[in-house]
Amino acid sequence: MSGSPSPDSDPAQRLTVLETIEAIKALKHRYFRACDAKDPGRFRECFRAEGAVLDYGELGVSDADGMAAVFESIALRRVDGKHVVLDMHHGMHPDITVHADGTASGQWTLQFRQVNLLDHTDTLSTGEYEDSYIFEDGRWKIAVSRFRRIWSITRPVEDTCRIGQYETS
Repeated sequence: MSGSPSPDSDPAQRLTVLETIEAIKALKHRYFRACDAKDPGRFRECFRAEGAVLDYGELGVSDADGMAAVFESIALRRVDGKHVVLDMHHGMHPDITVHADGTASGQWTLQFRQVNLLDHTDTLSTGEYEDSYIFEDGRWKIAVSRFRRIWSITRPVEDTCRIGQYETS
């Protein structure tokens, strides 16, 4: 198997590769939605049960449980009952390769925006994920995820700005 099956390959194999690619895209989109929804449980579910490696640059290198704790400490911070860090993750340009050994790898571009109400900043950045995926317990999971920031710009948020609050369902 490979990322883009050739037109002359077996139709069943092509379909399997395409279904795998779509399942991995859905996995990564669940990950982005969990981040924006401030849901550490759903965030954690995107990774293999044990042995995942997450290298998120400034946030550190950890396993999935450790990074879920980092995520909680940042994303779930509240002051006077209101969230003070507001995030937006847009993952795009997926390039997924399915390997013959039943694993897969992929690259994603991230456009990230974070409003920090404590620091009064608005940060826009972009970077690249390099992931490895495994099939575990009937679902695709992220086994390794490395993120490298390409650039970032941080601007002040004036106290006079009106910022709506995050709402959970």
